[in-house]
Amino acid sequence: MSLEMSSDLSKILVVDFLQKSWSCVEAIVKGLAVFKEERRPSVSLFHFTDGKKVDSSVAGSHFFVRSSVEYSNPQPTVEEVQGIAAARLLEVCSNYFYQYGLHQPDEKDVNVLCENLKKPSQGLVVAFLLDTDDIEPDRYSLNPLKESIVNSGQSAFPAATVKTESLEIDPKFVQKYDGSLISKHEAERVSYYLQKCGSSYLDMVDAVKYESLQGLSESFGIDLYLPSMRLPLTLLKSEKTDGLLHYVIRQTHGSYESIECVYKCMGRSVKNLTTLLTVPHSSKGFGSKRAVRGKIHFENGKLKSARVDYRTTLLYPNAIDPSDVSIAKADDTFTVEGEKLAAYRFEETPSSPQFFLYSLASPEDAVLWHGIGAFGASELLKSYTTIRVACAKDLVVKGLNEKYGVASKVPLQFNLDPKFMWGHPVHHNIDASIGSVENLKALTDFGMKVEQLPTEQYIRF
Repeated sequence: MSLEMSSDLSKILVVDFLQKSWSCVEAIVKGLAVFKEERRPSVSLFHFTDGKKVDSSVAGSHFFVRSSVEYSNPQPTVEEVQGIAAARLLEVCSNYFYQYGLHQPDEKDVNVLCENLKKPSQGLVVAFLLDTDDIEPDRYSLNPLKESIVNSGQSAFPAATVKTESLEIDPKFVQKYDGSLISKHEAERVSYYLQKCGSSYLDMVDAVKYESLQGLSESFGIDLYLPSMRLPLTLLKSEKTDGLLHYVIRQTHGSYESIECVYKCMGRSVKNLTTLLTVPHSSKGFGSKRAVRGKIHFENGKLKSARVDYRTTLLYPNAIDPSDVSIAKADDTFTVEGEKLAAYRFEETPSSPQFFLYSLASPEDAVLWHGIGAFGASELLKSYTTIRVACAKDLVVKGLNEKYGVASKVPLQFNLDPKFMWGHPVHHNIDASIGSVENLKALTDFGMKVEQLPTEQYIRF
């Protein structure tokens, strides 16, 4: 395909995406041809406008494409923005070629696609963002609030329970990383929404990111205002005890055999039983999965108890200064009775399920991973894929499709090709804030290559 390039950023991306990622569009369009409406209920999503949360509902009959962002930093990174742009390209191109048939794209097609990208989502395919609210608030040493997060005792808290009253911008962080991990303008935006969004850290982060996306939408000529959903803690807190995630936790902790099956999905041996399938939160507020150590105990084939130890743990460095490693400070030890998990109630035993378990609650028919093979974890992907195969076969978490309308097959899996991941034009780091990039064309020049991952290579049994 030879199409005339344009200085228009959306056109650059569309042309490159169609050239390098056409097989992904084909995969979705062919999937749509045999797509059967799932039994899932309407999907609750949200976005932020002027710092205020706006809820919405989308019919569960749509074909959902999931991308993701992090609560570990308020400022959007170039990696996150690339994932959002890629999800929109998958959505818009798939809807278009599903409607008009798969054919060799020409200049007219590109122009129509660019116009469609300027508009909000429309069509059978709907892209959305999954915001993981159980993550530490400064997991990757990117957060300009990092010093006050640690000093306030919240560094090992799940992001969902972090409060903003004692948080403030660290001027040393901004000075050190201005132009590489953050810009002064972004720091000012974070300070503004710290004051405007009440005590909720999640609301503050979303308000900052959505305002950024509003400006980026104009710059790229692409509506990047994708709706979001928060998992797992927001859903666990709001759903009743017969809700989906409560059911997943109860089913996976029902017996030795169920835990053994989940361990096999993770590629773990049941010999040591040190992996907690859901991480109970400390009464002190700790919930970091990195800072926790556990041990599961059985008696007569039933879960007797889970020992939980929280200890101060180093997390991850940013890409600019490898010596600047974030930290989760925690110190607590307690035991949870097995019945508290086998007959689970979140209000009694707050906990964070492992990602591959709680992602079962995400309405995704296709997923977009970020740099699997280089930046993303292949082992996590294997756990994600294998648990879905096991659930479809009713080996564990039985009856998900019948009870909750969860898709009975593994979603299509796509990946931002690591060789074409966006990075800072000068520093080459993918964790650079989007505001630290002076010329956005430098990002579109990286191109947009999405690859389809072969599901069968990521199944453990």
